[in-house]
This record gives sequence, structure tokens and C-alpha cells, in this order.
Amino acid sequence: MTEFWFNTYTHQVEEGPQSDYRKLLGPYATREEAQNALRIAAERTRKWDEEDRAFEEG
Repeated sequence: MTEFWFNTYTHQVEEGPQSDYRKLLGPYATREEAQNALRIAAERTRKWDEEDRAFEEG
């Protein structure tokens, strides 16, 4: 199964990890998901921040 990675330095999708892992987000199942890696990461961060606030507020 092919995995796709998003390179945060070049902003390119890589088929299989080709670069240093410190530069990559992933793996993703499809090229399209990898192309949206920054949006997906931002959405997940917002969700986790909301959950943290809700937990802290009781």
C-alpha cells in the first residue's frame, strides 16, 4: 500500500517518505489527503484545543 507524505519545507507531496522525517507530515492514504495536510493539522489542533478548554472548565 502506497503512503503519501507532505513535505513542510517544499510543500510538495511525496509518494513514500523521501525526505527527512522531521520535514514530513503523514502518512496519508491518498495524495489528496497529503495535499491538505496543513488544513487537516490545523483543524485537528483547533478541535484538541476546544476539548482541552472544555475539560479544564469542567
